[in-house]
Amino acid sequence: MKHCPAVFKVDAVALYRSWPEGTIGQVAADVGINPETLRNWVRAAGVSRPRGRRAEVPAEPPTPLEAENTALRKKVRELEEEREILRKAAKYSAGETRW
Repeated sequence: MKHCPAVFKVDAVALYRSWPEGTIGQVAADVGINPETLRNWVRAAGVSRPRGRRAEVPAEPPTPLEAENTALRKKVRELEEEREILRKAAKYSAGETRW
């Protein structure tokens, strides 16, 4: 279990609050945390949204900066997954070489 700084928690909740069409799962994936963790932070902050069907809001095309941020977040997730795979492989290999 990793501990996140308070600033990170506040920023994650603010991102959830500012993204009306985003779900907790989507926001959590964007910031790289477990959805239940974000859900707990949102509850603790007292953030609420109307339930039920969302009003149909015409989708605006993302600005170039938003598109770049989305692409970079995706790349960071991919690189973190690759690093974790390599870390596990190195740990496994180190264990095999011992007699």
